[in-house]
Amino acid sequence: MTEKLTDKQALFAVIQALGGDWDTQRAVLGLRVAGHDKADDDATAKAARGALRALTEDGLIERPDPGQAVYRLA
Repeated sequence: MTEKLTDKQALFAVIQALGGDWDTQRAVLGLRVAGHDKADDDATAKAARGALRALTEDGLIERPDPGQAVYRLA
């Protein structure tokens, strides 16, 4: 049986594949494309923000400007 990726793993795979800058809106779209859509838009946005923060803590992505919630590959 294949295990489903976590939101963080799925988002990182999409970020790696597409590159560029990632904000919450683009991360929501990335999660949806990866099949990680939640019950409503707010829940999906919350999951996206959490995944972005977790990936930043892991050093996989970075926030070049601390004043903006925009991320890119580290």
